[in-house]
Amino acid sequence: MSQPVDGRSPRNEAKPFCISKKEVWEAYRRVKANKGAAGTDGQTIEGFEGNLKKNLYKIWNRMSSGSYFPPPVRTVKIPKKSGGERSLGIPTVADRIAQQVVKARLEPEVDPGFHADSYGYRPGKSALDAVGQARQRCWRYDWVLDLDIKAFFDNLDQSLLLRAVKKHASQRWMVLYIERWLKAPVQEEDGRLIPREKGTRRKVAWSLPLHKR
Repeated sequence: MSQPVDGRSPRNEAKPFCISKKEVWEAYRRVKANKGAAGTDGQTIEGFEGNLKKNLYKIWNRMSSGSYFPPPVRTVKIPKKSGGERSLGIPTVADRIAQQVVKARLEPEVDPGFHADSYGYRPGKSALDAVGQARQRCWRYDWVLDLDIKAFFDNLDQSLLLRAVKKHASQRWMVLYIERWLKAPVQEEDGRLIPREKGTRRKVAWSLPLHKR
């Protein structure tokens, strides 16, 4: 897929939404580096690359025209250390690329709103950083506060999340596609399609701050 130097072209500008082919290309590279399993269509990264130019063009064309609709998310069950199972949603390769396009645009806008001690799903931060910070504070405090919200991602109010997205997203196409991702059904392991009225798909490529500094 040819790449204009500045990510724009007359053909790009003719679309309702200004999403460059370069952004889609960079999103594909990030998804490939992260690897991951196939979604509901059974297509692997290698399979996607079998017709790479056409597949990337299709994502760009649909996203920039407003006609991109995410497919259902494949659900797999994984065991929990405490017993039982939890559901993990796996989007298709193409859908992960589309999500990465939005993430790359939205993340720089929302990340400054996170608390300094927020380490999850943030650029340049990791679980090891959180452990290091906790280690330092153990020398200053003799108590620990541990909180866990049960099934948070499964029960999150979608309307509240979309309000947060609308507040932070500078482009309306980000809101459009995030809403579609929230509403996309999940496909259970037995093939049943389950509509989503609350919660998020577990394996999402974006997140929003819950509070300001």
